[in-house]
This record gives sequence, C-alpha cells and structure tokens, in this order.
Amino acid sequence: MTESPRCVHVDLGPRSYDVHIGSGVRDRLGEFVASLGAKQAVVISETNVAPLYMQAIGESLHAAGLTTWGMQFPAGESNKTLATVSQCLDKLLTHETPIDRQTVIVALGGGVAGDLSGFVAACALRGLRWVQVPTSLLADVDASVGGKTGVDHEAGKNLIGAFHQPAGVLIDVDTLRTLPLAELRNGLAECVKHGVIRDVSLLAFLEQHATNLLTDMEFNGEYTLQFDPATMTELVARNVAIKAAVVSEDETEAGVRALLNFGHTVGHGVEAYVGYDQLRHGEAVSLGMIAANHIAVARGLLPASDAARVESLLLALGLPVRIADLDIDAVWQIMQRDKKALAGKVRFVLATALGQAALYDDISEAEVRAAIAALAT
Repeated sequence: MTESPRCVHVDLGPRSYDVHIGSGVRDRLGEFVASLGAKQAVVISETNVAPLYMQAIGESLHAAGLTTWGMQFPAGESNKTLATVSQCLDKLLTHETPIDRQTVIVALGGGVAGDLSGFVAACALRGLRWVQVPTSLLADVDASVGGKTGVDHEAGKNLIGAFHQPAGVLIDVDTLRTLPLAELRNGLAECVKHGVIRDVSLLAFLEQHATNLLTDMEFNGEYTLQFDPATMTELVARNVAIKAAVVSEDETEAGVRALLNFGHTVGHGVEAYVGYDQLRHGEAVSLGMIAANHIAVARGLLPASDAARVESLLLALGLPVRIADLDIDAVWQIMQRDKKALAGKVRFVLATALGQAALYDDISEAEVRAAIAALAT
C-alpha cells in the first residue's frame, strides 16, 4: 500500500465502527479481526469472488493466529434468499470446528454477499460480530455501511432482514480492478444518488472524473480496469462519509435515513419486474432517479435544468435513463408491497435542489404512473 488509508467513523454509540478505505487495505484484515479478540473467523463469499480473494483473505487471517474456514454460495441476486441463509447456517452450526459467541463472520464480496452474510451473522447464536470486506463499488459506497442485512422474497426485494451493524469495514479499492465495467457503473449510480440528495460538489467531482473512472483494458486475454487509486479512494471516501453521516443520525431509517432511498422506490419496482439478474441494481436506481426527478419537476420542486444535468451525468457514466417494454400496471402493483410504504402510501424521496431532498407521502397514483411511463418514452 503506497499511502495511508482513509478512515471514516460511523458514530452509533456502542455500535460505532470505522470504515478503512485505500489500496491494499484487505491485507490488514487478519490484524483487524484479531484486534476484536476473536479466535476464529468464518469467511462467507459467493462463487464469483471467492476464487479471486478467498485464499489471500484466509492467509491474512491465519497469519494473525485465527482459526479460519470459509464457505461459498452461488453468485447472483436470485440466490439472496432464506434458502441460502439456511444452508449457510447449517454449515456454521454443524462444522467440525464449532463456532461460539467470539467467532467473527467475514463477508467477502459485493452487496449480495454483504447483505446475506450480515443476516447470517445476525441470526447465528442470536448475533455474531461480523466484518465487511466489500469487493464492488456498489457495496463500497452503499451496502457495506449502515448495518442493513437481509434477503429478498418473491413479494419484493430486501423484505426479510435485520439491522445488524458490522464491527468494521475494510474497503480495498484494488479489488475494483477485476470488476466488469458494467459493475463499476452499477456503483456509480449510488454515487450520483448521494450527490443529488446531499452534496452537489460530488456531482461535479463525478462530472470531472467520469472518463477516467470508466477506462478498461484487456491484455493477454485478461481484463482489468484502469484508474488512479487516489481518485477512486477519494470517490469512495466521500460517498462513505455521506452515508456514515446519515446513518449516524438515523440508524434504523425512522427519519433522515429514508433520503438514501432516492431513486429506489420506482427503481425497486422496475428491478423486480424486469428480474434481479436481468437488470443491475444501480441500473434500476438510475431509472428510479429519472422517475423521481420527473415527479419533482412536474411539481415545481426541481428546475428542469437540474433534472437534465443529472440525466446527462447518468448517460456519461453509461447508465440507463429509459427502458423499453415496461408494464406500468405491473410495476405499480409491485410498488404497493415495497417495505418503504407507510400506512398504505408509497413514500417518495424527491430532490428540491441538487444536494437537497425531502420525503413526500402525498404522491398520487397518477403522478407515479406518469413517471413510470416517462421511463419508456
């Protein structure tokens, strides 16, 4: 590691923790887990990521004197289910090396691995400590911070879960080099979201660095993303700081944390309609932000020029702003089951200016349908 990692503190009283961000941070995992007083670590990963990093992660843990073993589950949002959680718990509870309350779960992978592993940690022995080692930009800037864990249900996304804060997060930007370019874009959607609701200067940063953040290279049949690690570390740290500030203020989404759902209301509906493995989460959020801004402009809350700026940035980042063959009725029906609904009303986060947003629960069905229709225009 060529420079000291950045550290962002998530202030939650006795559940507080630090997020360490930089190049080569994962090499410090064993030292960090051992500092928690653990004697055993169980790494839970998924089949795309485990072959890349499981061995190095295990070596770091072993070198710190920890008994270590791991497990994998099939990659993909379609496997983020109670059935997969049950399989993981079966392995945890029947392994030849028994777990105890001092065992630490290490979540290795993207958002699916983090959500599912965190939920397993929340359930096993009524709650084990866990550490996040995210490997995707989406997980880095969003899922790895805040303690939201859980799985999907056929009725909707993330409907089963628990708030269970990690003991720490280690974000190694070097792991992003093995991402498909489309997955990097997936995470950049959440970065745009943070900028719209909280920090307009982050939008300017993304506009300035969009091209440099989206450079890929292939050589000798191998693929790698090319980016300046200092720029990527800055991008991740700025986004983590935004998320940490919101989570510190509102841990369980009783108030201001709901603003982080900007773009997710329609986005989750579209994602469920199209299929979790057919449309990436960030792509769905991109579409959801366009829909939300359509409502905000129609209500006179947001200047059309601001909505156009957001759309231009999303396009520059290679994210979708329109989608064909969208069934408005089907998406609307899915949205009725969204966990963010309150007293039967679908709640919307709308931008009132770039860098500012508010929560509205008086959005009419007609407004929502018009916004969904605009996505198919």
